[in-house]
Amino acid sequence: MSTPTNPPAPVADKIDHVSTHHGIKRHDPYHWLRAENWQEVMRQPDTLADPIRNYLEAENDYFTASFGDRTKELRETIYKEIRGRIKEDETGVPSPDGPFAYYTKMAEGKQYPLLMRTSRDGDNETCILDCNKEAGEGYFGFAGAAHDPAHKLLAWGCDRNGSEYYTIRIRDLGRDQDLSDIIEKSSGGTVWAADSKSIYYVELDENHRPFRVRQHILGTDQSSDKTIYEEEDAGFFVQVGKTLSGKFITINAGDHQTSEIRLIDAHAGGSPILVAPRRAGHEYNVDERHGELFILTNEGGAQDFKIMTASLEKPQLENWKELISHQPGTLILSCSVLENHLIRLEKANGLPRIIVRDLNSQKETPIAFEEAAYSLGVSRGYEFDTTTIRFTYSSPTTPSQIFDYDLKTGERVLRKEQIIPSGHDAKNYRTERIFGVADDGAEVPITLLYHKDTSLDGSAPCLLYGYGAYGISIPANFSIATLSLVDRGFIYAIAHIRGGKDKGYQWYKNGRAAHKVNSFTDFICVGEHLIAKKYVAPDKIVAQGGSAGGMLMGAVANMRPDLFAGIIAQVPFVDVLNTMLDDTLPLTPPEWPEWGNPITSKQDYALIASYSPYDNVEAKPYPCMLVLAGLTDPRVTYWEPAKWVARLREKKTDANPLYLKTNMEAGHGGASGRFDRLKETALTQAFALEVTSNTLD
Repeated sequence: MSTPTNPPAPVADKIDHVSTHHGIKRHDPYHWLRAENWQEVMRQPDTLADPIRNYLEAENDYFTASFGDRTKELRETIYKEIRGRIKEDETGVPSPDGPFAYYTKMAEGKQYPLLMRTSRDGDNETCILDCNKEAGEGYFGFAGAAHDPAHKLLAWGCDRNGSEYYTIRIRDLGRDQDLSDIIEKSSGGTVWAADSKSIYYVELDENHRPFRVRQHILGTDQSSDKTIYEEEDAGFFVQVGKTLSGKFITINAGDHQTSEIRLIDAHAGGSPILVAPRRAGHEYNVDERHGELFILTNEGGAQDFKIMTASLEKPQLENWKELISHQPGTLILSCSVLENHLIRLEKANGLPRIIVRDLNSQKETPIAFEEAAYSLGVSRGYEFDTTTIRFTYSSPTTPSQIFDYDLKTGERVLRKEQIIPSGHDAKNYRTERIFGVADDGAEVPITLLYHKDTSLDGSAPCLLYGYGAYGISIPANFSIATLSLVDRGFIYAIAHIRGGKDKGYQWYKNGRAAHKVNSFTDFICVGEHLIAKKYVAPDKIVAQGGSAGGMLMGAVANMRPDLFAGIIAQVPFVDVLNTMLDDTLPLTPPEWPEWGNPITSKQDYALIASYSPYDNVEAKPYPCMLVLAGLTDPRVTYWEPAKWVARLREKKTDANPLYLKTNMEAGHGGASGRFDRLKETALTQAFALEVTSNTLD
């Protein structure tokens, strides 16, 4: 790195704050960055205290002066490249439902979707909701929409500031006007009763927890909405859904490892029926067909899940019967029940496949592909009595394809293929699936994408992406954005580390709670493997991760700062110990099964303290770092990255650039519009390019 020429970086005030847990005293001089009125700030960002706002804006000004202005031309070039790969006037594949078919459309130059409807045979196209018109000029987080069973009404939700407090409205599709009904402080989703006279929704409490299911009767005030279910355990979040048969509304209460489901008759209403009471570690999901429940469950030690059945009259656990047995190493990700078929999506050897089971003959048919790495997803659709399913396929080299699959004949019909207006030749790119070996012998999958002309001689720069939490697997799919780096000689690598379910449920268990450090060491081993095998240059790896993947970035920055030329941490969960000690925060109680509970357990306290990125910043050199945050983020609160950066500035001994950019008008997902998001992507890529070309100072 050259001698720094940047303007002076902001220096955060230090105000001592002492806390004691398990007899251990901790000093946190940047605690003041946590707004005391944070719940209010989520809803009204202008209520943020001036000292905090001034610091965040000073960091933003420093970012602009030191990096933003200087890379403006490069970012604009990348932005135009990525946007040039988007077919702006994009029309989705219609999904039939009774007399109509529903789909979304993107208009040229517009940021948000249009919700469309035609007759089932494709006539009489109508726009039933134009999100661009509803969005106006500010932030617009669309929660989705649900049409009623009679196809006369549309429930839709939006968030106006990024805090994920959604307002639900009801649109009369005949008059193209919203009714007077307004539902505030919801989680956004809605489910219609069968008679189209009411909707079920989930209400958020003052700490942003989805805790209560209420029924809203159209034409009444929200204050009179009936409470259907209220969760008393702050560690359990509530969701509402519907079986594909349309007969039952589902209420799912759960955390990351335990679930409890209740059913409500969608026609008659009434009290919810409990399927199986919660038991720590028992996860299950329910669908219904002809009065029979189909239950995806890990009951009885089936850690990769199995499918069982039970009668609606006797749904209790003791009456469950096995339909599809547990196969260790083959993880069942989801299942859906149709009139005559059971569709399940599963993953074996790190690759997904769809299995179609005829419920009359019990014959099974697999749907799979031959590429070394790919992504596969099943679309649930609206209809229960159908002989067609829809699935989506892509790979790092193959743009997305949407197929309809005939369940009777096995015929695949390509309904849509992603068009790249600026051109794309898959033959110009290479995809590989290789494995690094962790210290304990575990083989860590790595997905690689690179241009065919990139030399694999140890000279290439690399963007290494990782997540590794909550059992979330990172798909090997097609990305129009990644090509801008790959076309410039980068190798794009995904580290499928422990903490995800890429190799089954055990892969997840071995990367959470007491085994969390495996996620970090796996990521480090992947970087070392890429260097050892001469895929990448030893001084040109840029690591990237967001949210829990941002925690990964913070941990590996502390553990092996020498391994990375740069680190991109997006809305990073880095103040882990303080957050897990604060049970007023929205996600803390349900997160305890994932990380441990440091309030009640001294052992968990010590474990989290040993890796929490904020708590382990040391006086040593760190790589170049770009940290992105959102002021109204309810998932990773803005003060986590702000405190982390403040402590890094205080402790680190190098002159490498450290940038904090806080979006003062958005939350966890960043900018809301499709083109504005591309600008954020262009920013991170410009940072990676600058770091690896040694032009940052």
